[in-house]
This record gives sequence, structure tokens and C-alpha cells, in this order.
Amino acid sequence: MPSISLPPKENALFKRILRCYEHKQYRNGLKFCKQILGNPKFAEHGETLAMKGLTLNCLGKKEEAYELVRRGLRNDLKSHVCWHVYGLLQRSDKKYDEAIKCYRNALKWDKDNLQILRDLSLLQIQMRDLEGYRETRYQLLQLRPAQRASWIGYAVAYHLLEDFEMAAKIVEEFRKTQQTSPDKVDYEYSELLLYQNQVLREASLHKEALDHLNNYEKQICDKLAVEETRGELLLRLDRPEEALEVYRRLQERNPENWAYYQGLEKALKPGNIEERQKIYEESWMKFPKGLVPRRLPLSFLTGEMFCECLDSYLRMNFSKGCPPVFTTLKSLYTDKEKVTLIEDLVVGYESCLKSCRMFSKNDNGKEEPPTTLLWVQYFLAQHFDFIGQSSLALEYINTAIDSTPTLIELFLIKAKIYKHAGNVKEAARWMDEAQALDTADRFINSKCAKYMLKASLIKEAEEMCSKFTREGTSAVENLNEMQCMWFQTECALAYKAMNKYGEALKKCHEIERHFVEITDDQFDFHTYCMRKMTLRSYVDLLKLEDVLRQHPFFYKAARTAIQIYLALHDKPLTDDNKESQADNENLTDKELKKQRNKQRRAQKKAQLEEEKKIAEKEKQLKNQKKKKEDDDEEIGGPKEELIPDKLAKTENPLEEAVKFLIPLKNLVRNKIETHLLAFEIYFRKEKYLLMLQSIKGAVTIEPSNPWLHQCLVRFFKGVSEGSDLAEAVRTVLKQEISRLFGENNPQSFNKSYLSQHSNSIPHRLAATKMMVYLEPSSDKMACEIATALDESLSGRSSQVCTEVLEALRGGQLGEGQKKAAETYRAACHKIYPYSLAFMPPGYQDNSTTVSTNGDLSAGEHDDMANEM
Repeated sequence: MPSISLPPKENALFKRILRCYEHKQYRNGLKFCKQILGNPKFAEHGETLAMKGLTLNCLGKKEEAYELVRRGLRNDLKSHVCWHVYGLLQRSDKKYDEAIKCYRNALKWDKDNLQILRDLSLLQIQMRDLEGYRETRYQLLQLRPAQRASWIGYAVAYHLLEDFEMAAKIVEEFRKTQQTSPDKVDYEYSELLLYQNQVLREASLHKEALDHLNNYEKQICDKLAVEETRGELLLRLDRPEEALEVYRRLQERNPENWAYYQGLEKALKPGNIEERQKIYEESWMKFPKGLVPRRLPLSFLTGEMFCECLDSYLRMNFSKGCPPVFTTLKSLYTDKEKVTLIEDLVVGYESCLKSCRMFSKNDNGKEEPPTTLLWVQYFLAQHFDFIGQSSLALEYINTAIDSTPTLIELFLIKAKIYKHAGNVKEAARWMDEAQALDTADRFINSKCAKYMLKASLIKEAEEMCSKFTREGTSAVENLNEMQCMWFQTECALAYKAMNKYGEALKKCHEIERHFVEITDDQFDFHTYCMRKMTLRSYVDLLKLEDVLRQHPFFYKAARTAIQIYLALHDKPLTDDNKESQADNENLTDKELKKQRNKQRRAQKKAQLEEEKKIAEKEKQLKNQKKKKEDDDEEIGGPKEELIPDKLAKTENPLEEAVKFLIPLKNLVRNKIETHLLAFEIYFRKEKYLLMLQSIKGAVTIEPSNPWLHQCLVRFFKGVSEGSDLAEAVRTVLKQEISRLFGENNPQSFNKSYLSQHSNSIPHRLAATKMMVYLEPSSDKMACEIATALDESLSGRSSQVCTEVLEALRGGQLGEGQKKAAETYRAACHKIYPYSLAFMPPGYQDNSTTVSTNGDLSAGEHDDMANEM
């Protein structure tokens, strides 16, 4: 009831306002508000003003909403409704801490209000205030002990606080109240039992968990989960004979599950490799068509036994025609001896299949179909591509394409080979060929778009994606709406490579918004999961949300954004007009006229494009407006538009970079790049203690990292020469440097690093860059050391050599290195003939026009060497 009471007529209207809000009938609600507030006696009725504000907020009128709610609150500070509404308003603005304060104030005036307590508990679990959540759930349990959600919420609170035994007791007390027949199929009760068992296991009560599983097995619907859990518990309780029976049954059910073989090994406890191998030999006899029991021994076998097992495994795969066979063997490629054995065996297959259509001449005349040779060549192309022999890989894949020009997988691999060889133009062309063979395949379509983005063909990639996006809206907007983050991360990298920093930042911010939305979407599950009893999934969801920004998509977007903001800090974007005026002063009349004509044409083209964009936008806005009128569920106003120019011309790029850095520092401490990006920001901000913190974090991960070495040298020099440093801070820094690295002289440290890592090209490049940074006169020696390409040197790759070439061209190895850069480029071109980075000046590859007729550009991509 309202705290300042209304007469019966107005009170009935007020209740209708509440109902309209609950049913999202906002316009009707406003009409009723007007009827109450139109009466001079109740023109300042606090609760009605608050409800009117809340309703307006749902229609996107945020400022007016806040004004009304605050006015209502001032008029009735003792009303739980006004405080509750103010909390809801703050919650809609994602100001969760403020909303919690409002709810607590509301409870002062109505401490047993169920709705406020529920809303408070939702915010507490959302903000992971677990202690507060437990207290609120306890209040709800006392008020509504007969409700299922009251018990479950209280149990989950203890579970999340890791008081597993208490959580198990609460669930057991609740379970006793559930009257269910053992023969009845009740999925919700089944989920409750499985959740209870999970809590017992997490409490390390393995015996109790096993007894629980045996007692309630008949009432649990998920029979597979029962068996897998039983096997795990029996192993933990050291009952291997019983565990063996369980894993045998599971193996019968699915002989291709890797985990079941690991369970068998743990149960049988083989003492040596022969005994371990015997486990898998028995499985071969049982499951003659099984591939997994033949693959797993390859990880631990060596020598002749490895060859025998590999031969059997590969023959089965090649005869069947299994495209992913190379992917399943890729993990073995860390062992050089096994790589050689794989190569020798498969090259032998290829020559025998060509000459006599058999894997080996000793095969008793059993001939293979022609497709077997095709799959062997397909495998060899991937093998040689993976070990960096692009020419051989192309030979094999071209032979395969000549024999079967309609197999899409072959074109995919050819594109992949060119990508790894450094030629994204040709890679995009061949991926487009693959896409043309099956235009209805969304996977190939997506791969083609990705490769086009790597080749900086952004418009063409958008057109490619538009084949599978919603009609009536642009592909980019639809992909953003669908949170298609692979497209956006690749787009950001492509724009960054083209120096279109504003567009790249827009993509990074869009990805960041997706993660905010995913976090906010938890709200829907806090009540839903308790209602549906999907408690195991709910707890997993909460744990996932806690580490959500560990995801590679966020990491890649954050890294790209930080790199761009660092570049913008080092070289801010200037006003184009000022630049053009300065350039025009140095031009002749003829050149000026020519330039003006060029600008006029460009302006006309831009105007036409702008008109086209405006027309599209108007159409989309019309559709959106219609949709909004039909469905009035949108809460809050529209989000702030991301404008590329505004993003690129930010006043404080380092502060923007820090916003992306904070989640990485909290969640991705295990990656050295996180600490080094942090150093780069703090170095520019001259925060020496934070620089030291970043360095210490990086040193624990990879002390000899080339990028880390450059950071250290710059740090040492900054500490020794920094005039703004307080003497006490300088003393502490020097002590820490001496303790960690034994010295703090940048020159001697760099010299020592170079002598320790003289056999590695990436380390030599880092040391020579710092040599020139410390002593610009040493550029000649630095250039000689960095440009060495001897085969004896480790770390030589197309990507590393590209970095050396860029350092020469960018002046990081001394000014005026054009001649040295050209000599080095020519030398690299002989080693990496396909890489665009080392092509001769003025190189034009007319054969690499993609069917979309776009201009290709070899942009710098961070993940050039990654798998497709």
C-alpha cells in the first residue's frame, strides 16, 4: 500500500498503473498516472510520480524519468515504493551498487517486502556479493519456507561460498519435502539429485556421493551422467575393479570417447608401455572399426611400435577417406622424430599408390580405390605446410586438385597454404574458388569472408556475409546484432592494418559491448534456473561469467584496441585541412590544379556513397521504429552511437587503453602480452612503480622474451635518466632491478642478452633495436647482426623476417637503411618466394583478382601464422 494513502478511486488507479508496468503496457500506465496527478490534491503524490518516471524510463525518456522519480522521492522519503522505483531506475542504467543502496533503504520502511528482497538478491548475485546474497536468501526462506526457490536459493548461496557441506544439508532437507514416486519420471527432481551429488563431490565426500548415486539411481533420468560420475567416484575411492567394469560399459556405449580410455588406464594402472599398449590392443579386437583406440597409443609409443600403430591408423583413415586425419595427428608434431616417421611412411604410401595402387608392395595384391591416393596427397599437403615447406605442399595439393577439381576441401587447404606462406591475396582467391563450388555452405562462406578480411577486402567480405544475413538490413549491422565476434575481430585487424584506427576501434568497442550484454543477460537466468531446477548448469554459468573476459575474442579485441590507442598517443591524428594546407604550399600551379580535380572527384564519390548510406539508414530506422511500436519491451534508451572519427580523436588515448587493460590484468595474467601491454601504457604515463609491477609479472612467465627485453632496456634507461623521479623511488627501483636482474646498466644488460641469445633471430632483432635506441651510432653493426639469415639461426620464419624488414624501413635499426632493407628483402624473397612482404617493388599480381573485383592489400595481421 502507498505510504501516503490515496482515496479508494485513486488507489484503484494506482494499482492499475502497477499492473500496466508489469504487463509492459506503458502508454496505458501513463494515462492512469495523468488521471491521478491531474487532480490538484495529488499533483505531488510521490509514489505516482515515481511510477510515472519508471514508465517513461521504459520508453527511453531517461532524463525526464530521473527528474520525476527524484521529485517523487523528495515528496515521500518514507515510501518503500519510491525507493524501490529509484533502485529499478539505477538498475536499468547498470548502476548496480547504487540500486542495492536504494533497495536497502526501501527495506527500512518495509522489511518483509518479498518483491524488494527478490530484486535485492538478484543484484547481489549479479554483483557477486555472496555474503549479502546468503543473508537475503535466508530472509526469503523465513518468509516463504514452502516455496522451492527459497530453499534452492539458500543452498546455492552456500555452494558459491564454498561451504559445500552446509549446501548439501540444505538440499537434503528440501529433498525430504519432495513427495515423488520412484517409478515416476520427474526431470526436475532428477536435476535436484544430480546437483546434490555435485555438491557432495565438491565437498570431497566421495563415499557419501557414491552411496547417494546408488540410492537414487532409478530416479535420475540422465543415465550417462550417472555412469560417468560413478566411474570417477570409484577411481577416487581406489576401487579399480569396480571402476573397470563401469568404464568397460561406457566404452561399449561409445568406443570413440577419449575420456573412457583414460578411465580404463587409471583403473588398470599399467606398469609399463607394453601393458599400456595391451589395453588398446584389446579394444582393437573388440572394436575393429574404432579409430580412437588406434590413435591414443601414438601419443606414448616410440620407435618400431609407433610405426606399426601409425601404419594401421593411417591405412584405416586413408581407405575410408577421413579429411580430419591430419588434425588428429597434429599434437604429435612437437616430437621431431615422430614427424620424420610420419613423413617417411606417408611419402612411401604415395609412391606405392601411384605405381601399384597399394599402400605397400607387400600387401598381397589388395588394391586401393583411386580416392585413397587423393587423401594421401591431401594429408601430405597439410604436413609440408605445417613444417614450413610451402613449395612441396603446393605441389601435392595441385596434383590432388588436378585429379579431383570438384572437391572443396582441396581448395581450402590450398588457400591455407598461401596464407601461411604470407600471400593473403592468393589465399583469398583460392578460398573464393572453394566458396564458388558450394554457395549454399555457410562454413565455406564464413571462411571466405575471413580470408578476404585478412586481405583487407572489407566491402567484399561484407557482401560475402550478406548471403546468410537477414534481408532488409546491412550485413555489418546484422552481424553486430547477432554478436558475430569472429567477423568483428577480423574486421578490427583489417582496419588496423589499413591505418583506419577509428573504424578498428569501433569494432573493438562493439565486441566489448557484447561482453557487457552477456554479463547483463545473467539476470534472466537467476530466476529461470531455480524455477526449472537446472542448477548444475546455473552454477557453471556463474563460474563462466566470472572469467568471461578470458575469452579469446575479448582478448584479441582488447589487445588490438590497446595497440591502436598506444599508436594514437605516440602520433595523434591531426586535422586533415591543416595537413592539406601545409602540403599545398609546396606544390606548383599545375600540381595544385591536378590535386583539386582529384579531390573534387573523390568528394563527388564520397557524396554519392554518403547519400546511399543515408537512404539505407532511413530504411533501417523506419523498420526499427515499426518494430518498436509493435513490441514495446525495450528497456532504457538507445545506446550511444560509436562514431569512428570521435573514437580515433579521443583526448586521452591512454585512459581509454587502461579500460581495456583492466579485465586482462584481472583475468589473463598467465599471458605475457598482458603484462607487456600494461608496461607500454605505464611507460608512456611515466608510472615507474606500475612499470616494475608489469615487468615482474612478465619475467615469471618468459624471462627471455624479445619484447620483454626491449621493455627492460627502456625501463633501465628511464630509471637512470628520469629527472622527475623522487630520489626515494629511484633508490627502490634500482634496488629491485639489481635484485631481479643483477645489474641496472642498460648497455651492459643489452650486450649480455645478445651474447646469450646470439643464435636466435627474434632475440637478435630485439637486442639490435635496443643497441640503436641506446647508441644511434651503432646502427651499422646492429643492421649486420639483425639481417643475418643463416640456416643455423633459430626462430627464422616469414613473420620474424617481416618484422626485421619493417624495423629497417621504420628506422628502428638506424636512419637511412633503404639500401640494406632492399638487400634484405631480396634475400628473404629467395627463402620465402610466396610472401607478399618480400615481393619486389612495384610487384603486381594480376592473377590474384578475387571474383568480387576488389583491391587486395597485404595488411599486417597479428595471427598470420595461426591455423584456419
